[in-house]
Amino acid sequence: MLSRTLRSDPSEAETASHRLMLRAGLIQQVAAGVYSYLPLAWRSLKKIENIIREEMDAAGGQELMLPALQPMDLWEQTGRRAAFGDNLFSLQDRSGRAMVMAPTHEEVITNVVKSNVQSYRDLPQLLYQIQTKFRDEPRPRAGLVRVREFDMKDAYSFNADDASLDDTYQDMAQAYRNIFRRCGLPVLMAQADSGAIGGKDSHEFLLPTDTGEDTVITCSGCDYVANAEKAESVYPPVEREAEAPLREVATPGIKTIAGLAEFVGVPESKTLKAVFYMADGEPVFVTIRGDLEVNEVKLKNALHCADLRFAEDEEVDLLTDIALAQPGLLCAQCGGILEATRGVEVGHIFKLGTFFSETLGANYLDAEGRNLPITMGCYGIGVGRLLAAAIEQNHDDQGIVFPHPIAPYQAHLVGLNLSNEEVAAAGQNLYDELNAAGIETLYDDRPDAAAGVKFNDADLMGLPVRLVISPRNLNNGVVEVRGREESDAVTVPLAEVAAAVRSRLAVE
Repeated sequence: MLSRTLRSDPSEAETASHRLMLRAGLIQQVAAGVYSYLPLAWRSLKKIENIIREEMDAAGGQELMLPALQPMDLWEQTGRRAAFGDNLFSLQDRSGRAMVMAPTHEEVITNVVKSNVQSYRDLPQLLYQIQTKFRDEPRPRAGLVRVREFDMKDAYSFNADDASLDDTYQDMAQAYRNIFRRCGLPVLMAQADSGAIGGKDSHEFLLPTDTGEDTVITCSGCDYVANAEKAESVYPPVEREAEAPLREVATPGIKTIAGLAEFVGVPESKTLKAVFYMADGEPVFVTIRGDLEVNEVKLKNALHCADLRFAEDEEVDLLTDIALAQPGLLCAQCGGILEATRGVEVGHIFKLGTFFSETLGANYLDAEGRNLPITMGCYGIGVGRLLAAAIEQNHDDQGIVFPHPIAPYQAHLVGLNLSNEEVAAAGQNLYDELNAAGIETLYDDRPDAAAGVKFNDADLMGLPVRLVISPRNLNNGVVEVRGREESDAVTVPLAEVAAAVRSRLAVE
């Protein structure tokens, strides 16, 4: 096997997954944010991809492959060249035409559908690929968590209207739950902000881990889950003496409670008062020191307006929740106490709406013959990031503890004293028998490595079951069997080894 384990932690490793993937010989860095996947990692990635394909196909998806190299003018049409900025890898071909190494594929897939969909009868469509993406991250970090070249499953749905998109979106949400469950990963599905990509709804799938770069807000009293950027909260009232009355300002447009400061020990002269006006029909937000009043003549002159009045509540649509939700505040859904969890984003789904179809002219004819823009959604899973997140969540002091479904191999067979011909022959026979029985087995048949080195490497690589064959075990007709998460090994007759491995694989 092309792999070399390391005895000590690499100096460049920032997180547990980064450190362990380098030490166990899963990846090798080529440049900042660019890695080679060695055989162990590649086997795991292929298992993840197979699970993704099965669930995407079951949800009605059609797999295709789109080019990583795209013309820049497509990105200029949608305005995303400027939006991505320096994160966009760009180059020129020999003819001087500006090209892009694609970070995602909304532009190209929209053009594909534009050429192949004409009528409502051609909809809906759900198309996906598993392909390499490129993003010139300014600060690649944490191994495969944030890189410049990465593999992603990106899917795109094309629907006739919002109702149809809602159905597809729910199908994709369930497919994602199935994918992560089958990978052995307990993710949180969190409401998320759509960001620059736009759209009506957005959800992230986050794998909880202490070293995650995202914060997830959850509620102790209900099923509310949202990322920190999206989460809403209710603020408990400020504690104050019961006999101290509040002097509430009744004037429309003044959105603070005068006198509140004195109950919390701050003089009004050190506070700000917020007042909303309507100036010639436009809302104006004014702040002034808490102990002062607004001179409306001065304000009218400063605004150069003819009409100035206090804004009514219904006129001030600027009032919205802009505070960062924090643990300990109250849930806006049920009033329970909010909690915070760190996590790594491993998937994201969006309702895109009609931005790309309108911009690029991807329309269809409905049943009445009207020419309408197609409604879109997009759905991504970072394949390498998912592997890194799985290791980040599943490890101990000795090394990786692979979730069974995505482990590179199911069993790690360790042969001791292989200079003994009888042991060497028995080890090879057991290796062949296990693989013939459908149990993927890695055989450590290094003739010169010490037992301690082999055991340490087995724990470091973290395969689900370790098997040990040695002269003593062979004399007794048994093999030593230990699950990666078990503290003690047991001995099993040679004829029952396959069954013992299967029983441990079925525990999850």
